[in-house]
Formats: sequence, C-alpha cells, structure tokens
Amino acid sequence: MEEKGIRINKFLSEYGLCSRREADRRIEAGRVTIDGVVADTGQRVMPDSVVMVDGVEIERKHTDVCIMLNKPPGIVCTASKKDPDNIIDFVGYPERIYPIGRLDKASRGLILLTNDGDLANRLTKTSESHEKEYEVTVDHDITEDFIRRMSAGVYLPELDRTTIKCRVSRLSDRSFSIVLIQGLNRQIRRMCHELGYEVVDLYRTRINDLRLEDLPEGTWRELSVFERINLL
Repeated sequence: MEEKGIRINKFLSEYGLCSRREADRRIEAGRVTIDGVVADTGQRVMPDSVVMVDGVEIERKHTDVCIMLNKPPGIVCTASKKDPDNIIDFVGYPERIYPIGRLDKASRGLILLTNDGDLANRLTKTSESHEKEYEVTVDHDITEDFIRRMSAGVYLPELDRTTIKCRVSRLSDRSFSIVLIQGLNRQIRRMCHELGYEVVDLYRTRINDLRLEDLPEGTWRELSVFERINLL
C-alpha cells in the first residue's frame, strides 16, 4: 500500500528549496523539523504538517496535480472525512485533492484524483466521449445471449434509461471485458442484474489511453504532462 504523505527530501525538493541529496544532508544535520520535532531521513510529511528549515517555515505552494490510484475494494470515492474509508485519507496526498468520477465501494481499479478544477470539469462534462474499460467477473457462466444483450444496451428500470451500445467480449466462463463511454450510477452492476447475473468482481483497467498496467493495487502515481494532455 502507498504510504501516507510524502518523503521529507522529496517535499523539500518539490517546493524548490534544494535537491533531494542536499535535503538529506540538511536533515542529517538536524536543520529540518516537522511539527516542531527534528526530522529523520525518510520521514514523511503529512498534508497538515508544518515543515521548517533553519527555523523558517516552508510555505506550501499550490501546484496542479493529477494522480492515478489503483483503488482497492472497501475505499469510498468521497472527499468527505466523515467516512472513515474515504479515498482522500487513504491516499494521504500532501495537497488537497478530490476524485474525478467514482468507483463504488466494492469495485477496484483505476480512479483519478486532482486539485485541478479545470481538468476535473472538462473530464466530467465530456464523460461520454471517454472510453472506460472494465474486467468483470459474475456469479455464473456467461452465455452468448448475455454478451449480445449487454453489447446492444440494457434498459435499467431504476434509472429509466437504456444504456448506450458498448463493446463486450468474453474473457473466461464467468468473466468478460466491457468498454463504456457512459457512466450511469452502478451501471455495470445494474446491467448484469437485469440480465440475471450478479457481479462478483469489477475492475477498471483503462480510461482512454491511460492504463493501470503494473501499478499495484492500493498504490498511486502522478500523471505526466503528456498523460494529462492525452486524457482530454
């Protein structure tokens, strides 16, 4: 699991004070404190930590960031700290960020978080032009009729909507991949339920060209500028 916060040498480097190597030297010399206590090499800075070098507080600068998380099941895609399983505390990023879109609590896989309101708005407003790919396991064997009906669109009585046509292909007797350009609430679970199936596991692997690849479950990384541009 990705540890909470950010390493102190990386923090000092990213805030433009010095290189990581020089940061380590200053830490070892006892010149750096976190919340009034002399810092140790490798210690992590939390979002509300006060960091000082030679008695001078490091003023946090605001930088736009977008990270991808391989969300494990059990984490809730909410910024509300009232929920003990909220995604913000789980990630522990040292700046205020919030999720773009959501995966339900039981689902896992790729979710984006950002502090860039413009990026979030553009991705949300154009959500039906972005492909999202999932690997889904259900509770009994898949039939050709199931694949055909999932692909053609399924009427969801609770939402009074018929889903948009999508690409569905069998992966094994009880699993399939599905590519959506739509993001209705619990869409895949509702679609499967209407066709007599229950989802056992739902794993999002891709948004447009952005793939999880070898990012371990429960960990995250920042997107490159190139990856952020390609999202839009």
